[in-house]
Amino acid sequence: MAIGLGYIKMPHMHQATTPTPTIDSDHPAVIAFAAEHAEGSQSAVERAVRLYYAVRDGIRYDPYSLVLTVPGLRASTTLENGRAWCVPKAVLLAACCRAQGIPARLGFADVRNHLSTERLRQFMKTDVFYWHGYTAIELGGRWIKATPAFNVELCNKLRIKPLEFDGTEDSIYHPFDLDGRQHMEYLRFHGEYDDVPIDEIMTAFTTHYATMGDEAPAGDFEREVDDEAEMALRHPEAVVRR
Repeated sequence: MAIGLGYIKMPHMHQATTPTPTIDSDHPAVIAFAAEHAEGSQSAVERAVRLYYAVRDGIRYDPYSLVLTVPGLRASTTLENGRAWCVPKAVLLAACCRAQGIPARLGFADVRNHLSTERLRQFMKTDVFYWHGYTAIELGGRWIKATPAFNVELCNKLRIKPLEFDGTEDSIYHPFDLDGRQHMEYLRFHGEYDDVPIDEIMTAFTTHYATMGDEAPAGDFEREVDDEAEMALRHPEAVVRR
C-alpha cells in the first residue's frame, strides 16, 4: 500500500458535477469511456445504469492494487490499469457520471467482509475493510448508492450474488452468499464526499492496518480465489468461511 503524496481537503457542497483531483471527469479517456457506454441511453437513469455495469465488470477488483495517493486513485489511472480496489472503482463510476452530467459523490463505510481470501486475511490481520467505497448518484431527486467493486466473474467464483443496479434502489452488498453464509456486514457509514478524503482514510489505515507497512505485497487475487474455489470443490469439509 503506497500512502501519502498529500491529501485532499473536502470541497464545499454542490460540487458533485465538476472534476476534482481524483474524479478527473474532464480527462479524455474518462469522457470517451463514459460516452461509449452511455451511448443510446434515453434518460439519466439509463445512462447511470449502463455506466455502473461498465465499471463493475470492465474493471477487475484487485485489493492488492491499493495505492492511497492522488495519482493512484484517479479515474483515468483506473481505466489505464484495468483493475482496482473498491475506492478507485467508485471514483471511476463517479467520474463517468459527472462526465455525462449526472451528479455523483463518493460514499464510505466500514464493513466486515467474510469472503476475502486466506492470504489477504493474513496480510490484513482482520476481516474488517475500513473505508470501503461506493458511489452515490443523484437520480430523480434522490441520492442512490451503487457499489461497483466486485466484477461478475469474481462474484460467480466466490458464489456471491452479483450486485445489480436499476437506478432506483440502493445497491450495496448482500448480507449472505448463495449458500446462505454470511458475506458482508456494514458496521459504520462515514458519509458521502465530493472527492476522496485521503487524509481521513490514511489515518484509519495507519491505525487499523499498522502491520501493512508502506506497500501491499505483490499478489494475484484472482488466482487466490481460483485456488480456494478449487479447494472448496475438492474438500468442502475443509473450507472455513470467515
